[in-house]
Amino acid sequence: MRRLRATEPLRSLVRETHLAPSQFILPLFVCPGEGVRREISAMPGNFQLSIDELVKDCAEAASLGIGGVILFGLPESKDELASGAYAEDGIVQRAVRAIKREVPRLLVITDVCNCEYTSHGHCGKVVNGDVDNDATLEWLAASAVSHARAGADIVAPSDMMDGRVAAIRKALDGAGFANTPILSYAAKFASVFYGPFREAAESAPQFGDRRSYQMDPANGREAMREIELDIEEGADIVMIKPALPYLDLIRMARDRFDVPIAAYQVSGEFSMIVAAARNGWLDRERAMLESLTAIRRAGASIILSYFARDAARLL
Repeated sequence: MRRLRATEPLRSLVRETHLAPSQFILPLFVCPGEGVRREISAMPGNFQLSIDELVKDCAEAASLGIGGVILFGLPESKDELASGAYAEDGIVQRAVRAIKREVPRLLVITDVCNCEYTSHGHCGKVVNGDVDNDATLEWLAASAVSHARAGADIVAPSDMMDGRVAAIRKALDGAGFANTPILSYAAKFASVFYGPFREAAESAPQFGDRRSYQMDPANGREAMREIELDIEEGADIVMIKPALPYLDLIRMARDRFDVPIAAYQVSGEFSMIVAAARNGWLDRERAMLESLTAIRRAGASIILSYFARDAARLL
């Protein structure tokens, strides 16, 4: 078996799994203001960006051949109704319009959720101390339509409410956006690996946690049920989140379903590698590429990753 491992040209010739920049989606955080490029301390090299700065990063992503970007918004103010999430002049809606003016060929995905926009930090309308599922669907549908109207190429609900894909599909179709695809965060787990993201998006819940709607990390068969239901409701692409701790579920989904499979290498996965590399415990580039290759090998054809730019430069 070692014959074909002897040199890099031989290893390259027989390599089974390949990475390409077009497989990556770069997450970006857009905030109010002008000339803002505020580094996220827990995610070195990632920033909260005003729209003018965001457009520059989008142009760079396009020049690197990255498959697209996904936008997370930080509104000027928050309230109990998450009104900034579905306002026509909301931060994400304005950002999408700006990107489409300046970098029209770049694929733009929008995260459809409420946690960045609610004063309490939960993903929906809180009634009697818990998130009301069906009331939240109205907010999500309105957000998705407003994103599509602004020019988003794909909408990506991440809230984990039951029935949200069907509600969004119905709303998009009714508003004349039948061709706008839905990338569903179909199996999103209540994971500790989201920690750094909460700083980036300023979205930590003010009370309790999200385990009543995000999935129990112990449940794999339930994840397949969630994915199946979302596909039945109209999801065009399904996502597993996080990625590395759930490679088995990426493989299960790839073997079972015939839609594109995405995986999100989340903030904690990124920050662990960066922190270890800064301490001299890991080679940053090798760890980055090995982790991305593992996600791809497991079956994900689309990878959301904060390493997208660095990996694209190397590839």
